[in-house]
Amino acid sequence: MKTIIANWKMNVGVRESVALARATLLTLRGRKQIPELVICPPLVALSETRKVVAHSAVSLGAQNVFWKDAGAFTGEVSGRMLTELGVSHVIIGHSERRAHLGETDAMVNLKVLHALEVGLIPIVCVGETRDQRNGGRALEVVREQVLAAFKSARLRSNDRLYVAYEPVWAIGTGEACTVDNALETHAMIRDMLAKQFSGDQLKVLYGGSVDGENAYGFLREREVDGVLVGGASVKINQFKDVVAAASEVLEAQHD
Repeated sequence: MKTIIANWKMNVGVRESVALARATLLTLRGRKQIPELVICPPLVALSETRKVVAHSAVSLGAQNVFWKDAGAFTGEVSGRMLTELGVSHVIIGHSERRAHLGETDAMVNLKVLHALEVGLIPIVCVGETRDQRNGGRALEVVREQVLAAFKSARLRSNDRLYVAYEPVWAIGTGEACTVDNALETHAMIRDMLAKQFSGDQLKVLYGGSVDGENAYGFLREREVDGVLVGGASVKINQFKDVVAAASEVLEAQHD
């Protein structure tokens, strides 16, 4: 099964999110094989978006979570609060939060542990900057982020988690990573976590300027379990092409 996660970031309000959710559902209509699809609206739109995707094949994700159940943490939201809204997945450690909001590897780890504790599926983002890649440190940086994120993490039999490799220099730039570089990093991530988690519990996704033109190139690779889509996920014609690419891959595998 291939997975597509749509990160709408801070691009749409409540009314726009409802319309986009309805349009996203239509991208699945009439397909023989459909990917696992998770949409991540802004926090303020989760409740109304849930009404649209309820009883459908689309799951609801959040873009962030705090690591405490409750307390004097103004502006934050706990995993318990998210599950009450019908959220099943949560993005953790996105590079934009690391860069602009000071999110550290230690904070990412606390969020991962909390998400697993309350039954949310973490989507943990890792990736290097352009300077780090040019300096030959890409794999080292990702390795450190993965080790830190999953420190002391344990999964119950039904738990799942996703790691999204998103090279920072590719996010929102239109310049996607090469497939070969993505495959190398995915293989390293999978090997690192093989002893800690079973293969059925872990999915490794690619993100970073994924669109309708390059999605198939990543999704056709067995090492790539899916894609995390940012800007293209709020442009429904582009997103429809991403869904079509995933369906095409699934149909070929099914045959």
